[in-house]
Amino acid sequence: MTVEPGLPADARIEFRSGGVLAGAPYADAVARACDCAIGWHVADGDEVAAGAVVGTLNGPLAGVLRAERSLLNLLQRASGIATATRAYVHAVTGTGCRILHTRKTAPALRVLDVAGVVAGGGGVHRLDLSHAVMVKDNHWQALARGGRTLADALARARAAGVQALYVEVETPAQLDEACAAGATRLLIDNQTPAMVRAWGAEARRQSPGIEIEATGGITLDNVRAYAESGADYISIGALTHSVRAADLAVEVRF
Repeated sequence: MTVEPGLPADARIEFRSGGVLAGAPYADAVARACDCAIGWHVADGDEVAAGAVVGTLNGPLAGVLRAERSLLNLLQRASGIATATRAYVHAVTGTGCRILHTRKTAPALRVLDVAGVVAGGGGVHRLDLSHAVMVKDNHWQALARGGRTLADALARARAAGVQALYVEVETPAQLDEACAAGATRLLIDNQTPAMVRAWGAEARRQSPGIEIEATGGITLDNVRAYAESGADYISIGALTHSVRAADLAVEVRF
């Protein structure tokens, strides 16, 4: 009601908080749906100073105003995830350990959340069950209740064509069983760095080439200790389940 039909406009996309940009392809899709286009000055994964103009949104004024909030919501979430991920990646520099996301992504936004992690320098844990099977504590309980073994479950997964077999272990007995069953990665959850080191060494003795992932209770204060414990991967739920959105804004100019 406030916009004359046919009025053109361009608007600056400002990264007010600064950080790592992510989500540009998703913002582009929103812009196209509103008959607009974005000219980017930076790319996903670039570190941006506070207050920098990262792109220009061009098109009919009505379209710019329609696109504004939706594209900002996507950019702010993805860039917040990317910025947090980059901090963890910097914290483990030189250790060879990779930072990963977890299953704790927002409903319907998993692909966006993962894109934010990747833009920040992290890796992909898994997208769905076709990528990797993951046996957690409740699955161990289900196996025991059904009278089946972990080896049975992993054999079925391999028969279905899944080769990435991740198993969470909470006891030395579970570690032994996972190695014997052919797990390709052990998830060591909520243990100290010293325990990750000890369990990782034992797992590699039993199953050379097995990957070790530390998870649970990881913060910027302790992530390097976990990386130096010999973990190949560290997965961090906080990257996506409680991310602080980056501050971006669209400022229309005439």
